[in-house]
Amino acid sequence: MYACTFWRFLRREEGLIRRKVAELAGVSEATVSRVLSGAGTVKDETARRVLDAAKQLGYVPSALAQRFAMRRSGNLGVILPLLPKVNLFATYYFSEVLSGIGVTAKQRGYDLLLLFREADEPRDYASLFRTQKIDGCIILGSKDVPSERAALAALKEGEHPFCLVNQRFEGEAYNTVDADQRMGSRHAARHLLRQGFRKICFLNGPPEYSNSLDRLKGFQQALAEEQVPFREEHVLTGNYSRKSGYQLAESVAALIRADGIDAVIAANDRMAIGLMQGLKELGIRTGEDVALVGCDDSDASRLTEPALTSIRVPFYEVGCEAASRLFDLMTETEPSPPFEVKLPVKLIERASSKATRSTAK
Repeated sequence: MYACTFWRFLRREEGLIRRKVAELAGVSEATVSRVLSGAGTVKDETARRVLDAAKQLGYVPSALAQRFAMRRSGNLGVILPLLPKVNLFATYYFSEVLSGIGVTAKQRGYDLLLLFREADEPRDYASLFRTQKIDGCIILGSKDVPSERAALAALKEGEHPFCLVNQRFEGEAYNTVDADQRMGSRHAARHLLRQGFRKICFLNGPPEYSNSLDRLKGFQQALAEEQVPFREEHVLTGNYSRKSGYQLAESVAALIRADGIDAVIAANDRMAIGLMQGLKELGIRTGEDVALVGCDDSDASRLTEPALTSIRVPFYEVGCEAASRLFDLMTETEPSPPFEVKLPVKLIERASSKATRSTAK
């Protein structure tokens, strides 16, 4: 009730002032609205008269009223996974991507609305648009599962502007921004292969994430280029957490002892650091007994002992690009084809990928 009364009051006041601007400029109220909102085409001379009149009257259009009239919330939604016992804002990936999104939203005059989804809760992203909570959304941590596919299909059918970060769906043309994950693992494998390592274990993430599949393909491509056989049993799966890397240390140690594994590539730094700790407790020294490469080039990669070789992924720039592209899409008057952006990555060499015992074989 009070909200409706407020909006009626706000619109009435805006209308009275715009009427005065129209009278002073000698134009219609509709022309004043077009000039001040930037919608429609108005002659330059007419636009100048309207702006001069508004300036004389000290009139600045209310942002709230403009948003209400345009049926816009002024919010960019960012949909995030709710992970028990995980502080998303302390993780390198989420903090960097969110920073990029936030800075870009601020520059465009938008606020962020963070929306957390639990793993098992129904997904209905389109309802956020129907209730005018958001004008566009960026989705992080999306998995290729039936409920997610259905929710994204509803967004597309409703022609709601959205963008996926770090995730693609085979067979679907959605707006996506990612780093070149395939090239990243290819760089990592080639770095190891060219030093003489031939038995490389790959510690990947869950297959529901497209970046896991991309990284595995890059690893396989590098092996094929050097004519090194790919062995399925040398691929282990974690969940991108430090704990999962730590828990897989025994499996990696068994491969080192039984199959002569001389190097490991982990699909992110958190798993690599957990693996490094687990191997240390088992008496296996990273950088001496086995080489190790991570992915992300997070701040923690510089602080490990030995320092972790890693693929530098521009997560901040990914966030900026996703938000910028989405805002551009939201202002277009004609439909445009979906965009798929991949930003370049870079290998940062440190001490962890130089295993003296392995290279002596």
